[in-house]
Amino acid sequence: MKFIGRAEELRKIKREISRDELRTILIYGRRRVGKSELVKQAIQESEGKSIYYECKQVTEENNTQSLCDIVAESYDLPKLGYSRIEDLLEFVFNLSTKEKCTLVLDEYPYLRENVKGMDSILQSLIDKYKDSANITFILLGSYVDIMKSLLEHENPLFGRVDLTLNLKQMDYYDSALFYPNFSDEDKIRIYSVFGGIPYYNRLVDDSISVKENLIELIASPDARLENEIEMYLKSEISKMTNVNEVLESLAKGYSKYGEILSNSHVSSGPTMVDVLDKLIRMEIVCKKVSDQDGNNKKKMGYYIADNLLFFYYRYIFKNNSRFRIMEPNKFYDKYISKDFENNFLLRT
Repeated sequence: MKFIGRAEELRKIKREISRDELRTILIYGRRRVGKSELVKQAIQESEGKSIYYECKQVTEENNTQSLCDIVAESYDLPKLGYSRIEDLLEFVFNLSTKEKCTLVLDEYPYLRENVKGMDSILQSLIDKYKDSANITFILLGSYVDIMKSLLEHENPLFGRVDLTLNLKQMDYYDSALFYPNFSDEDKIRIYSVFGGIPYYNRLVDDSISVKENLIELIASPDARLENEIEMYLKSEISKMTNVNEVLESLAKGYSKYGEILSNSHVSSGPTMVDVLDKLIRMEIVCKKVSDQDGNNKKKMGYYIADNLLFFYYRYIFKNNSRFRIMEPNKFYDKYISKDFENNFLLRT
């Protein structure tokens, strides 16, 4: 599979990996934005041994044993018997004093959740081996709030991260490289729905029409991405009722605080503030002045910043009962087609 885009981010990671010293990299961003693929590509294009481990929501011992297997395989060693992650990581750091290595802990928050003092363990290892290890240590995570907290002054890892990447969605130009056979107009249509998320864009088939892609990927029951929005939101939000109310109001075009509150069924103002703050931290919603209002700060409003989420709440969530029983082409023609061309595209 051809790797597309992210040239600057790739260059920065490879530069850190090429250094003959201990380097720590922190990479975070929303799910599906391409963090793992970016790091894997950087490793493929760099020299030296690499260990890549995706942390799981299991006990410390389970994660340690799984990582033991990967380390043993990478170094052609007998089975390792570590039960504590601290001991295993120290073993790897010590190995790097003799042979250069890149160690990746993907979805680090899962490990951190089940290992008491995990950040302090890493801080201790980094400090102990800073002058002797030749290792590039990479932490990845989709829980943006947690990953950002690792950089705060009171966190043990403060001042010990050499490169931080807040991985955003790709821009239109890189995204359009995923579907080169579309016309410029259709590239804009596709980008308006799937934005700069590599995972979504790899699913686009530029040998069929935009309409057919939308029906196959999101606008039909059992579509490939039908449950994507719900899964994404529930991964970070436990109570969805108020979130759905706010997002549906935003998708209808209400942007001012008072409008959202009066047109949703959110129980109170403070509750809505909490919901909006959470969605802003997740980078799903942004607070800005609309293009029509120029720089008038009194016209500040809230807007959905995620293209696919906006499409979902504007067309699918709103018409869910009809969506479930209507033939997909008829549903698209009646509830999506006209508004999509006349209003949705203008938003992007």
